[in-house]
Amino acid sequence: MPPPARATSCCLGHSVLFRDSAVSVAARNLEGSLSLRLIENFVHAHRRRPGTSEVRSWERSIPALTGALLDAGLGEVEMLIEYALPLTSKRADVVLAGVHPTTGEPSYVVVELKQWGAAFAEEGAPLLCRIEAYPRAVLNPIEQVRGYCSYLTSFNGALERIPESVAGVAFLHNATEFDVSSLREVPEDSQGRMYTAEQRGAFLDFLRSRLAPKSGAHSADLLLQGKVRPSKQLMAVAAAEIRDREQFVLLAEQRVAYESVLSAVRKSRRSNHKQVIVVTGGPGSGKSVVALSLLGELYRRGVTALHATGSQSFTKTMRKVAGARKPEVQKLFMYFNSFMAAEPNDLDVLICDEAHRLRKTSANRYTRAELRTGRPQVAELIDAARVPVFLLDQHQVVRPGEMGTKEQIREAAAAQGLECTVVELDDQFRCGGSDAYVQWVANLLGLEGDGPIAWEPDGKVELLTAGSPQELEDFLVARRAEKYGARMAAGYCWKWTTKITPEMTALPADVVIGDWSRPWNLYGDRSVLGAPSSSLWATDPAGFGQVGCVYTAQGFEYDWSGIIIGPDLVWRTDRWVVDRTASKDPVFTKATPDDEVGRLVRNTYKVLLTRGMVGTMIYSTDPETRDKLRSLIHPEAGVRATALV
Repeated sequence: MPPPARATSCCLGHSVLFRDSAVSVAARNLEGSLSLRLIENFVHAHRRRPGTSEVRSWERSIPALTGALLDAGLGEVEMLIEYALPLTSKRADVVLAGVHPTTGEPSYVVVELKQWGAAFAEEGAPLLCRIEAYPRAVLNPIEQVRGYCSYLTSFNGALERIPESVAGVAFLHNATEFDVSSLREVPEDSQGRMYTAEQRGAFLDFLRSRLAPKSGAHSADLLLQGKVRPSKQLMAVAAAEIRDREQFVLLAEQRVAYESVLSAVRKSRRSNHKQVIVVTGGPGSGKSVVALSLLGELYRRGVTALHATGSQSFTKTMRKVAGARKPEVQKLFMYFNSFMAAEPNDLDVLICDEAHRLRKTSANRYTRAELRTGRPQVAELIDAARVPVFLLDQHQVVRPGEMGTKEQIREAAAAQGLECTVVELDDQFRCGGSDAYVQWVANLLGLEGDGPIAWEPDGKVELLTAGSPQELEDFLVARRAEKYGARMAAGYCWKWTTKITPEMTALPADVVIGDWSRPWNLYGDRSVLGAPSSSLWATDPAGFGQVGCVYTAQGFEYDWSGIIIGPDLVWRTDRWVVDRTASKDPVFTKATPDDEVGRLVRNTYKVLLTRGMVGTMIYSTDPETRDKLRSLIHPEAGVRATALV
């Protein structure tokens, strides 16, 4: 009989489904109790039974690995089965913990187990591959395990001193070299390599090169007890990349917000104090500048912090900008739903940028059943850090289910008995620094004040109207010729072709207005036909020529903004009318009330109309609305537009 198992473990944000030495795991498998124990532990941990494919994987792949370990003379190595990567819902199949045969230091091997018999690299994209069982491309297992190793060394404090102690391997124990040869187009290294059934001998040699025939219990303890935090190496790189490379000057209330967070951090460290900070401000008030300034300064001081948003476009752009030279920095930019399984207060600071995009819950249709608790997303984020910071503009809520307002965050903090400090950013750094323009937009759309008022030029920003979409585009082309940046964006009033097929030679021209037509920005994360991925539409120069929507424009700015107001918002006599039937946005369902659709459509156009740093040109597809806009724009603006085109 094998000894009692050290089963499901959970310590400081680390959890494993099952832990024991390789020889004990093999013995349990031989007597038929291994899969039963794994199922039992899974039910206990996740409150549901595992799927048949998961059980089949345990029954077939784990014995293949334990057999290799025993044949390599490594029966005392510890196996951490289903090891949860910190702060994510991702799990490594097995982490082997032991002693390095040369250095005597702890040594770890992350193992990705695949039952695949055959797989082939995606043409032109070797990091992706296809297998018969899956309808979509999946990540090449070499790159998958390399990513796990990189993430583990970046966020487990036990590995901070010895990042080289982690190696990674994909073991395709059913595959021949011929059947997966194209997967090797991806370069291999110590943290990402692959062995097949035909290479079993080489696989044993690799295991012996990383693990000694000694007990791995102590090494496993160290890994599981490691503090969840960005490593000092990662934080040092981030400080250099974010703070030292890009010196931000903080003014007035921006500095108040910045110092309020640093003060809360000092309190939290002195007296185990927890405090919520909310920073509110309109578009261009500098919320993201505050966020990045804090991130760099906190890393410089050795304070553990992460940046999170609810926007794929915004997060991916932040990763690209801040991590352009140091890809490891990209790991510090996460999403609001990344913290569903986070341990309370593992972080010192969590900076939630664009917090008006908070959802009621983090769960979606892809969320594992055990994480579908119905817990509010704001509560998860507050729990994750000693100083959770929320930066928001509640007039930028544009989707049903988004709920980020300072009142809601205050209520969530109060429910936990926490102090909540609110800092208002009143200064304006977008739209030429024109408070008057931002207020004019809010009045125009009926979000504030008594309704539309005439625009009085203030010399800070230009506001123009166009009589046709071609006039709008020609104007922006002329501005680009003068070395200005420019983008066109529109309300979501045209259907979107989401699938680009290989036979297409041009992007589908979905946005059609009379005889003028242009494509929407790309749908998805890949560049196609010279156009950038959707998340980079606002920042990649190749984004011009496609029409952006609120989801790709929100959070960004450019010199000149051309806005197309579609038939979902029209002026009739003395008021705005929202026509929900004209909206093609799939987030509006039959269950979305008319008044909520009306509010969100107006918020959408506020977002779109406040992207321009130098100026904005507006076109409406509706004649009466065009007349209304012209009547509000100062006459000199119309002359200026005609002269420049």
